[in-house]
Amino acid sequence: MIFQISVHDGIADIGREAWDACARSTGDPFVSYDFLHACEASESAAPRQGWAPRHLALRDEDNAVLAVMPLYLKGNSQGEYVFDHSWADAYERAGGRYYPKLLGAVPFTPATGPRFLNHPDADAATARQALLQGALTLVERLGVSSLHVNFPTQPEWAAMTEAGLLPRQDIQFIWRNDGYKTFDDFLAALSANRRKSIRRERRDAQAGLDIRILTGADITEAHWNAFFAFYMDTGSRKWGRPYLTRDFFTRVGATMADRIALVMAFRDQTPIAGALNFIGRDALYGRQWGTLDDVPFLHFELCYYQAIDFAIARGLSRVEAGAQGEHKIARGYLPSPVYSAHFIADPALREPVARYLEGEGPAVEEQRAAMTAELSPFKHG
Repeated sequence: MIFQISVHDGIADIGREAWDACARSTGDPFVSYDFLHACEASESAAPRQGWAPRHLALRDEDNAVLAVMPLYLKGNSQGEYVFDHSWADAYERAGGRYYPKLLGAVPFTPATGPRFLNHPDADAATARQALLQGALTLVERLGVSSLHVNFPTQPEWAAMTEAGLLPRQDIQFIWRNDGYKTFDDFLAALSANRRKSIRRERRDAQAGLDIRILTGADITEAHWNAFFAFYMDTGSRKWGRPYLTRDFFTRVGATMADRIALVMAFRDQTPIAGALNFIGRDALYGRQWGTLDDVPFLHFELCYYQAIDFAIARGLSRVEAGAQGEHKIARGYLPSPVYSAHFIADPALREPVARYLEGEGPAVEEQRAAMTAELSPFKHG
């Protein structure tokens, strides 16, 4: 069979039907057409923000789409959550040009998921190999410095490593459902001190508040207005400039409401805080949160404990609560590996980065093991 690769400067050029025919079977909300289109159409992930779509489509001789890859020409490293700023600084100090670069990822979303999406009738390994080669060819064609694939699945990561890309690991904190039927079942698996602490945190956070988990048609534009205010206030104080526009939330609310769990806290019918989660086939993904009030432990309640409640009720296997946050360990979210893979065209940069990653990988794994052994709240033995 003869394949061809087409490059698209917007996901709409490929279209919902063709894209989701490849993405739907993954059960991952973030690689769906609706999520990626919302990022682009809302101008959250737009060229002026450093995100210029260059999505790949693998096509057969009849021009039918067999596989797709979300791909962006990046003018910076913002919103990626795999940190390569030091590589960029070193290369540019040496006279190189690090930006633009190519990035295979979901904008603003540090969640592991498939990066090579194939139609069920297409062979996954063949499609992945063709898309990866297409992305590498585009590096050469555009004359850019590098290709980075962030938060792929472990099998994808292993295949890219075998293909010669530089492998990298990091740590995220994930809660896993060990067959729990209730939150108390989860607590029973913890040490006595942690059970006591979590119960106190939940009691203090919930005092005087009405906490609701909204999904589907229960989420209104008024809720999105409130949540966006939380997101902007908290994001501006913590990170300087939040990435997502107000229109993004309207768009995902209109097209993905059944895949959203919006946790909202009300005081006297007035919303004061919220946490946004996306529902996958087997996981709940915590994304943004914000508050206009300073309530002790409310962050833990909305982002971690309510998410666990929801996952147990839905029978989901895990909660992925986003990047960073060693404090999550004490609340049952244990260190887990996440992956990225990197192709750097210039040997003058590729070789020192490869040496750095050779040392970083074992150190990250050692750190993950030590955190689990020393900080896990679960009963030993």
